[in-house]
Amino acid sequence: MVDIKSMTLEELSGWFRKLGEPAFRARQVFQWLYRGVTSFEEMTNLPKALRQRLAETALLTPPAVARKQVSQQDGTIKYLWQLADGNCVESVLMCYQHGNTVCISCQVGCRMGCAFCASTLAGKVRDLTPAEMIDQVLFTQTDSGVPVSNIVLMGIGEPLDNFDTVLRFLSLVNCPDGLNIGMRHISLSTCGLTEKIDKLAQYGLQLTLSVSLHAPDDETRSKIMPVNQGVGVEKLMETCRRYFEKTGRRISYEYAMIDGVNDSDWQADLLARRLRGAPAHVNLIPLNEVEESPLKPSRRVAAFQNRLEAQGVTVTVRRKLGGDIDASCGQLRRKAMKHSAGSPAETR
Repeated sequence: MVDIKSMTLEELSGWFRKLGEPAFRARQVFQWLYRGVTSFEEMTNLPKALRQRLAETALLTPPAVARKQVSQQDGTIKYLWQLADGNCVESVLMCYQHGNTVCISCQVGCRMGCAFCASTLAGKVRDLTPAEMIDQVLFTQTDSGVPVSNIVLMGIGEPLDNFDTVLRFLSLVNCPDGLNIGMRHISLSTCGLTEKIDKLAQYGLQLTLSVSLHAPDDETRSKIMPVNQGVGVEKLMETCRRYFEKTGRRISYEYAMIDGVNDSDWQADLLARRLRGAPAHVNLIPLNEVEESPLKPSRRVAAFQNRLEAQGVTVTVRRKLGGDIDASCGQLRRKAMKHSAGSPAETR
């Protein structure tokens, strides 16, 4: 069976030619796919014989809503999607004045091991396909009735650890016949895979790169982010400078504020020195507590922000959304795994 939703329009046209079908059929099917159909029978402008043939040769694997939580505080919606193989991933829909943003996953689980993140607690199971990433956007829109204008790749998984799939996903969501979401409305978050950041820079995409920094010194960062071991903050910052020189796009640095770990004055000063001379934005994130982690939210967010701003750093504090619905990465999936231990809902 062929995963046609993971194909570009050009690839789909070539596949239809091999089937002996006219090229215009590919565009018709492509447009149906991006309306969120769940079966080929819904493609009513196709001949019945072609719909039957597609059902026999092509794959549609729409996710099922395994769990849905709606925040009573701010309307944020968190979805736990069950995939065709029984694994689950999360998406979060957040509504802002500037538009509606969906945060999607790119892997089932994560192997990066960051101490403050629930996504990594059970390790990585597998990469998602482009279709499975696309479906998170499509079916979030369909289920919620809310049109999505912005996408952040900041859910479960490390996007640059699933590099080729993520690039294809970006191409698909950018396609005028598909979701037609511009690159400047897309943010990609990475824990700092330096070789992959250099590789991404070669494509010159106009998306926003968000680097999960979380500490300006090697000792602290290596403790909470194993990816830093053998790389170091200085090498990461050099890579980020190259990325800016290549793309012209300002980088956003994510910084989860952890009590007594990365929130001291000297760390604020070091971070300011690291960023001096480079267009950058620091996004301070009030830590979401993870049940299995001893790390606690910092009580010094405002002081840290003020110290950075006094040294010329552009800083924002992320608005905390969905605090009453397990909205941070991996929390809902983790709870589902606990409640269904041994069931086929999560397979390794």
